[in-house]
Amino acid sequence: MATALSVNLNAVAMLRNRRDLPWPSVTGIGRIALAAGAHGLTVHPRPDQRHIRFSDLPAIRQLIDDEFPGAEFNIEGYPSGDFLDLVAAARPEQVTLVPDDPSQPTSDHGWDFVADAALLKPVVARLKAEGARVSLFADAEPGAMAAAADTGCDRVELYTGPYGGTFADPDAAAREVERLGAAADAAFAVGLGVNAGHDLTVANLPPLVRRIPGLAEVSIGHGLTADALEYGMAETVRRFRRACGQVV
Repeated sequence: MATALSVNLNAVAMLRNRRDLPWPSVTGIGRIALAAGAHGLTVHPRPDQRHIRFSDLPAIRQLIDDEFPGAEFNIEGYPSGDFLDLVAAARPEQVTLVPDDPSQPTSDHGWDFVADAALLKPVVARLKAEGARVSLFADAEPGAMAAAADTGCDRVELYTGPYGGTFADPDAAAREVERLGAAADAAFAVGLGVNAGHDLTVANLPPLVRRIPGLAEVSIGHGLTADALEYGMAETVRRFRRACGQVV
């Protein structure tokens, strides 16, 4: 099965928030992405609402329920009480937990699954009881996957930022793909599904998908939104779907 594509709408929301105006519409762009074949939509509502606003969540939920019932809503965030309340109201199909400080500009590291086990285990259990699939943000460390599985999560999302940073160095890119592949192999061995995300592009997705043929999903925002300025959102989604190995 080809890797699914979830379109992260944070960059669209950040552009909207530059003015006190309703465009670009987060739900409008989300509709275009889903109509072009994206598997789902991803958002990361941060406490300061600097891109996705809390009020966007019910609107995205309604868009999926009313127009694209086969699509998935993926909400990312640090498991604070406020975040968990937002998730309970929005009923996402998947929740991706990240160890971010609220001041971070973007996610840039995975969980320490041993040190953070006491935090993660009850949160994972709560989210699964609410009907969500739970994915945990993870560095490309094969030795950490058994501890990740011990939290009760369903998947890990491999942090691909270091891979994205090798765009001008093919040898370094090959090394990073192998690191990610080894971590995915270890995750599969303990029964976890594998997602991936951060700085993925049309150019660097195919080698990653070839190395991790069981890669379930990628969530992509910055690179996809940047390409949409050139190609339009619908065509950009199709280009990324092809890069994921999908027949478009």
